[in-house]
Amino acid sequence: MAKGGFRGMPGGMNQMAMMKQAQKMQQEMLRMQEEMENKTYSATTGGGMVTATVSGKHEVKELTINPEAVDPDDVEMLQDMIIAAVNEAMRAAETDSANNMSRLTGGLNLGGLF
Repeated sequence: MAKGGFRGMPGGMNQMAMMKQAQKMQQEMLRMQEEMENKTYSATTGGGMVTATVSGKHEVKELTINPEAVDPDDVEMLQDMIIAAVNEAMRAAETDSANNMSRLTGGLNLGGLF
């Protein structure tokens, strides 16, 4: 036997540990993804006139419009408030997802691997 043992052994052990770590991370990521899909995010615009609620799947789940916001002479403002509320709720969902992923990966930038 060569001095220092078998050459492939230490590297092989590190690879096994890395594989186990990757599997653990993948399981945790799937759990977090499922959890995120079940969460909802809301945003309000126009001083409470419009509230949009979206899911972690980025689907609009609820849209509430205060009747006072409905002005037939200014439909464009209502449309803008709706768009702003939906976009803000979507940003909240995306930010939460990114924060959870960052916690999972320890802040590593994995370049779109996950």
